[in-house]
Amino acid sequence: MVAETKFYDILGVSPGCSDAELKSAYKKGALKHHPDKNAHNPEAAEKFKDLSHAYEVLSDPDKRQLYDQYGEEGLEQGGGGGGGMSAEDLFAQFFGDPFGFAGNGGGLHSQGKRQARTIHHVHKVSLEDIYRGKISKLALQKSVICPKCDGRGSKEGAAIDCPGCQGRGMKFIMRQLAPGMVTRQMAVCPDCQGERKLIRDKDRCKQCMGKKTIIERKVLHVHIDRGIPNGHRIDFRGEGDQMPGMLPGDVQFEIEQKPHPRFQRKDDDLFYQAEIDLLTALAGGTLNIEHLDDRWLTVQILPGEVISPGDVKIIRSQGMPSYRHHNFGNMFVKFDVKFPPRNFNDANALSLLERILPPRRELPPIGDAMAEEVDLEDVDASQQARAHGGATMEDEEEYGHPTGERVQCATQ
Repeated sequence: MVAETKFYDILGVSPGCSDAELKSAYKKGALKHHPDKNAHNPEAAEKFKDLSHAYEVLSDPDKRQLYDQYGEEGLEQGGGGGGGMSAEDLFAQFFGDPFGFAGNGGGLHSQGKRQARTIHHVHKVSLEDIYRGKISKLALQKSVICPKCDGRGSKEGAAIDCPGCQGRGMKFIMRQLAPGMVTRQMAVCPDCQGERKLIRDKDRCKQCMGKKTIIERKVLHVHIDRGIPNGHRIDFRGEGDQMPGMLPGDVQFEIEQKPHPRFQRKDDDLFYQAEIDLLTALAGGTLNIEHLDDRWLTVQILPGEVISPGDVKIIRSQGMPSYRHHNFGNMFVKFDVKFPPRNFNDANALSLLERILPPRRELPPIGDAMAEEVDLEDVDASQQARAHGGATMEDEEEYGHPTGERVQCATQ
């Protein structure tokens, strides 16, 4: 008796079938349901994956024994239910590549090989370099196949099958779940760490010490194109780690734009905060802006134009260069008007201002209402948050904090 028959049913065989019957059933079903023969039938692709997964489990004696005894749940607990080779890789290993699957953009790489991991780096770039463009020379360390042993870790023929797992890379181990409760589970062989082969110390390669790879320093030239977006990724195919029996990995650089002291960037536009004095705001003057390529932009504020605090003006075509195009964004200038200090002049000069500036607004009539004269006082530091739109009395009452009380979270 077996725990469940799902995988046998998918292949259309009985639980007691032989290895030859398994292989024949898989070959027949996989050729029939391969995605390249059923491009307009998505159900065939799912059937193909199910067939390949079922065959991968049942063709492995240890996995089949675990499945027969405990079903899929036993495979998952024993480490045999997830991972494994993909359906396409299994098909290519079994049949070769009759449909040219390796070249059609699928998950299978050339010769059915897997690819080593991608090395990911964040490359911080200044806004000046993004504006002008730059080539960065970046050094990295990566693993490469040992040239002395060609990735074997030893001289040819010296590696032996791991006696602990008989060269399978996996083995059953006994684990105690509780006092008196022991389970038998499939796990990576602790002797060979899943490598399936062992190398005696005397046979280890003297250059890589049996690790099959060595560390190499590589310098890559990263082209920072003008106007490159923040977060853009630049790939170097095949420049990553090398592993025996695998395709070389990739290297990927993610562009991170550094904060800038003068400009903020949004897509192709630049934003600049300009501080001008009150006289320039009212009577006109000159504003100089240092650009990202060491140029200076001279802006004339016309007499009588009157710049109010918070006004925004635009300088066209002085923003960032558009990525891989020839046009430029715009520069937006927001003005902050600096007022003179207190008592900056005497009463006579102030009277001149009264004659020059527009008259004061008329006060609304009070009528017969009683008027009380009060004084304006400066706001101290502890009241700044409330004065600039901080928490109001209603906010505090809503959250249950009495007026004037502040609750601060402590971090450790």
